[in-house]
Amino acid sequence: MTQELAVQQVLAHYVRAHDQRDGVAMAALFTPQGRVDILYNNAGKLEPMGELVGRETIANAVAHMMKPHPARGWSHNATDGLLIDIDGDHATVDAQFMVFNIVGAARPDTGWPQGATGAQGTITPIESGYYRQSLVRVNGQWLIEALRIIHNLPMAF
Repeated sequence: MTQELAVQQVLAHYVRAHDQRDGVAMAALFTPQGRVDILYNNAGKLEPMGELVGRETIANAVAHMMKPHPARGWSHNATDGLLIDIDGDHATVDAQFMVFNIVGAARPDTGWPQGATGAQGTITPIESGYYRQSLVRVNGQWLIEALRIIHNLPMAF
C-alpha cells in the first residue's frame, strides 16, 4: 500500500467510526494527546465551537455527545476533494465533507403498498464543511495528531 493510500484510509476509518458512533474505534485513530478543534466558518471568520483533547475525551464525545441514530436510522459521512501532502513521517489531509441523515421507512404490517418500488425512507443532508487532519507516522502507523473540523453551518451543543 502506498503512503498516500494509508493516509487516506485514516480518513475513511474516521468517517466510519463517526457514522457508527464508535468512540473506541475513533480514539484508536488519534495519538494519545490527539486534539480535535471544532469551528464554524461564519462568513470567513472561524469561530471556535469546541475542543477535545486526548483519546479518552474523544472516545467519550463520539459515544455519548453525538446524537444517537433513531430507529431504522443511520448517518453517512461522505468525503470528497482530498488534498494530501506527505513529508516524511508527517502528513496533512484536507477534505470536504457532507453528512447525511438516513431514516428507513417502517415496512407496513400488510407489506409495501402496490406500486411501491425502490428505497423507502428519507436521506437529508445535515452537515457540511472541511476536515483538516495533521497526521504523524508512529511505528509504521498513521495517527491523527490534530483535526480541525470546520463547519459551514452553526452547531448547537
